[in-house]
Amino acid sequence: MTLEDLGYNTELENYRVKNHLDSFEVGRVISEHKERYIVKTAEKEYDSEIIGNLRFTANSRSDFPAVGDWVAVSEYNDRNALIHAIFPRKTVIERQAVGKQGEKQIIATNIDHAFIVQAVDRDFNINRIERYLTICYTSNVSPVVILSKTDLIAEEELKALVTGVKERIKQVPVIALSNENQKGLDTIKARIKKGETYCLLGSSGVGKSTLSNNLAGRQQMKTNAISSSTNKGRHVTSHRELLLLENGGILIDNPGMREVGVTDSTQGLEITFDDIIRLSKDCKYKDCTHTSETGCAIIAAVENAEIDRSSYENYLRMEREKAHFESTVAEKRKKAKEFGKMIKQYKKNKNHRT
Repeated sequence: MTLEDLGYNTELENYRVKNHLDSFEVGRVISEHKERYIVKTAEKEYDSEIIGNLRFTANSRSDFPAVGDWVAVSEYNDRNALIHAIFPRKTVIERQAVGKQGEKQIIATNIDHAFIVQAVDRDFNINRIERYLTICYTSNVSPVVILSKTDLIAEEELKALVTGVKERIKQVPVIALSNENQKGLDTIKARIKKGETYCLLGSSGVGKSTLSNNLAGRQQMKTNAISSSTNKGRHVTSHRELLLLENGGILIDNPGMREVGVTDSTQGLEITFDDIIRLSKDCKYKDCTHTSETGCAIIAAVENAEIDRSSYENYLRMEREKAHFESTVAEKRKKAKEFGKMIKQYKKNKNHRT
């Protein structure tokens, strides 16, 4: 195996040399377990931890390694290594950290494409797909929608679901998949290119780990049987993990996410809801909130069924989330600045007294 098989390229090598990291080995983080990292190099895999300087200079959780990162490491025994530096990230897929206002959680880094997996047999929800699309577009990651467990519904019902998704979500590939009979699997495999990195996004139990195993051609990720009473898969993936596929692609499986909160995602929202954004230019007022104003082009389009009402309402919810996230971040920065001034003044007064 070579580093290029893991996605290494000339740009990363140039950074390594320019920043005097050529005395270290290069590896990619393929798994994370509570600040312990499995790093894969061209030769072996290391159980790794970060050096103290990286820990003490980190301003937030995003300054720590994440699955998908390229890192500079040094071996200190046959199975263990220290992480000395994190290479610049090409892309970062992230969401609002659950239970922590104004903070982000990294899902994966250096991703080229995301497979958004939504099961058709359970709480099928196009709103959730739009959320995943928004975080993908915000990260400049190319999305593909996969409708899984299609063997559990009738063919006519499946056709109606696919049509509904395509009508609401335009210019995004939609693939119907059955992990049971593997119908649609070849279509997914055909999209995977050697040396490019893909990640699976979706809720618990939608079949991501089974898809990982089918794409890898081996039982790589744990799966549990589907409950006969609920038709729901029992989710067992508890951490992110990077896998090498048979055709040379690189895949990151993720734990299921119950919450997909958007962050400072203006670009992502503009792409996901491009019809709404385009129409907003025709609103009577430049600062139109698209909720109650007279002369709002978007409200008129919803009433005339030119824009799907559910999509419109989903857009407003995510806009409110984005605004709340940004105001929370601004408030935190303001408090940190005020605290810094207070400390500075305290030191100044203390020095003056002495």
